[in-house]
Amino acid sequence: MQKHLLRRVMTSREFNQDLAKAKRIANEGPLTVTDRGKPAYVLMTHKEFARLSESQKSIVDLLRDDRPEADFDFDPPRLSDDMGLRIPSFDD
Repeated sequence: MQKHLLRRVMTSREFNQDLAKAKRIANEGPLTVTDRGKPAYVLMTHKEFARLSESQKSIVDLLRDDRPEADFDFDPPRLSDDMGLRIPSFDD
């Protein structure tokens, strides 16, 4: 491991005792802060947070297709009795 890479996990106690060290680590990449041995928080630069926040897309954005050829009408078939579908009976 290279010397310039710092440990990316810190206990909450270590975090409280050395905030300056935590900030130095977070400048290199996200720092996980544990609480009772379990990951609880992540410290990162605001620039990294903004980058991650901007890249999140909704399911609608991911499925949208704005190409002109993708504009078409969709009429799904209606369910009917002859499709073999029936309401289940739970009576014995």
